[in-house]
Amino acid sequence: MNEKKTVLIVDDDPVILNILKDKLQVRLKNIDIIAVLSYKEAVKHILDKSKTISVAVLDLNLPEVENCAIVEYALKKDIPSIVLTVSVNQNLKAILLKNKVLEYIVKDGRKGIDATIARVERELQNQDRFILLVDDSSVQLAITIKILKKMHLKNIITASNGMEAYGILLNSEKNFSMVITDYNMPKMDGMDLTLKIREKFDKDELCVIVLSGDEKQKLSSQFISMGANDFLNKPYDESDLVTRINSNLELINLFEKIKDMANRDFLTGAYNRRYFYQSAENIVQKIQNKNNNISIVMLDIDKFKNINDTYGHSIGDVVITRVVHILNENLRSNDLMARFGGEEFCILLEDISLKEVEELFENIKKVFEETRMQIDQFSVQFTISIGIFYGFENTLEKMIKKSDDSLYFCKNNGRNQIAINKV
Repeated sequence: MNEKKTVLIVDDDPVILNILKDKLQVRLKNIDIIAVLSYKEAVKHILDKSKTISVAVLDLNLPEVENCAIVEYALKKDIPSIVLTVSVNQNLKAILLKNKVLEYIVKDGRKGIDATIARVERELQNQDRFILLVDDSSVQLAITIKILKKMHLKNIITASNGMEAYGILLNSEKNFSMVITDYNMPKMDGMDLTLKIREKFDKDELCVIVLSGDEKQKLSSQFISMGANDFLNKPYDESDLVTRINSNLELINLFEKIKDMANRDFLTGAYNRRYFYQSAENIVQKIQNKNNNISIVMLDIDKFKNINDTYGHSIGDVVITRVVHILNENLRSNDLMARFGGEEFCILLEDISLKEVEELFENIKKVFEETRMQIDQFSVQFTISIGIFYGFENTLEKMIKKSDDSLYFCKNNGRNQIAINKV
């Protein structure tokens, strides 16, 4: 996600409320969570003009108000809403569908909780998606834009023909997730645009939906064979387009999740060593062209073997996970952090001064010094050593080696300290 989002959770059951809050905080980064027990508290936060609620998770039945009251109020304020309910009958389904909630989820223990977390994550991801609309009809563009905005898809770019659209895809810094294109257009039609897109982008990274009023037989199968993800004939019902967009965005989310899992350390959720090298090489190449400095930081838990020997490996795993949590809380959102293996972590920071690096990691070191973890019956406290390289070398390996040398100095000089290697 890009900018910080706010999630509102409303449920009169404090157990469900706290479970949802805790799980969302673990699962999602860069979000504020407002968790309240009543209709009155929820309305107060909805009316607070200092915050914009990105998505709400709403208990259908709250005390002291009619059923659906908070749902109807949130939707009236144009807040995307997920509804939690104990059970669903046909009458309730009709009410929820009429009110256009994102989804209704039955409270059935862990399954319902997990489904809610996944739906919130998907909605927040979709709100950050960039969509490219391609049509030579300004009227049709306006109609489609209106539909997308009702779906809370706000990052919409338009083009009047395939040639303009392809130029945008190649030259824009925006990461587009979906192209919705007309077929018959001047300069480059939708079929040629689809072929050009597939030369550059795979189906699992950029979705193409084609809209066409052409009545040629087998046109949809031709588009699909040329790389389109979906096809819809004009005139279409709004709900049909919404369904196609949602299902294809869900597939994009799924593909991204699978890729992300391959890039993550299973225990902590931090990036793994392989992903760090892939991403860092690209950053180094970009920095080299700009003649800028970067910082590579090696960080290691002090006397980690003693922790495992004293408390056991399961406690050691909790400690490693806690390190990732503290780093995520203190690093910038664009900093690249990975678990290199065991108790060692590597971080790459760009667009940062040496003074800022020193201040950042002095603060992080202090956080670890002051953190005492209560795990089962044990009270665990530990420190870290930090080796920093600042400057620029012509290879990533050289910079990692220099930060590793600084870390080695810390380890041999008493631990719980920072050493900096400057160029």
